[in-house]
Amino acid sequence: MPPKMADTDTLVLGFDGDMAGATTLAQTLGVPCAAIARHEFPDGECCLTLPPALPPRVLLQRSLHQPNAKLAELAIAAPAARALGAKALVLVAPYLAYMRQDMAFKPGQAVSQRHIAGWLGQLFDQVVTVDPHLHRIHSLDEVMPAGRGQALTAAPLLGHWVAQQVPGAVLVGPDEESGQWVAAAAQAAGLAQAVCVKQRRGDRDVSVALHHGAPLQGRAVVLLDDVASSGHTLMEAARACLAQGAASVDAVVTHALISADAQAQLHAAGVRRFWSCDSVPHPSNAVALAPLLAAALKGA
Repeated sequence: MPPKMADTDTLVLGFDGDMAGATTLAQTLGVPCAAIARHEFPDGECCLTLPPALPPRVLLQRSLHQPNAKLAELAIAAPAARALGAKALVLVAPYLAYMRQDMAFKPGQAVSQRHIAGWLGQLFDQVVTVDPHLHRIHSLDEVMPAGRGQALTAAPLLGHWVAQQVPGAVLVGPDEESGQWVAAAAQAAGLAQAVCVKQRRGDRDVSVALHHGAPLQGRAVVLLDDVASSGHTLMEAARACLAQGAASVDAVVTHALISADAQAQLHAAGVRRFWSCDSVPHPSNAVALAPLLAAALKGA
């Protein structure tokens, strides 16, 4: 755990071309912000240029959707930042990639959650993220050096957003894994809740049925989950809720990785409105994470 330092000793670093999150975080914290310049050579390698002198505490902000090139750049930027003066180096990754592969489903399969999280925990003194996909483990401490991973949750923020947009809604988790976020969001906003059960036969082949919770007949339903990627689980959950008599179905997620085509299919399945946090830039972004991140970083 890096030592707590005064705001004057802190700088937020982002990458040029991807500065929106870093700028907003710095403004929320009331600290300076600077960019890492990137140059890509014809062979695909990159050259990074950091500010030539860094303060003791550096918050490197980068959300890790479309992760592979970003991870390579983190491997260069982190030791460079230390060489330029950073004593406490924090990765602020609102979306943390490779967390969904949490076990080997066939012999020889790499468990990317363990490997990527462990590597980042060695590279940085602290990794702060929001709603990583921790299904079979309870804490980032199980895959990172103890105390280096801090997993925040946007569930209460999403619950309050739903309560404002759809008063009296029933929050529904599209599968059992989403139950942890639905429970936290419902408790924070005083909403009823239910959870579906999912049977997955492939990445795009899933079936969903309502499992338990509040009755849906004539009620406004809002599906809530951590990630939307293909959208198929949300689509099946929407159909299941409408079959149970729901008056309307909306959806809200922390991380919107869903394409425009998949979102169109989501609406065709009966989802009226789709919202997300701003962890991943997306037209559906409605809930800002900077205050949540800033509050955690101020206390670190």
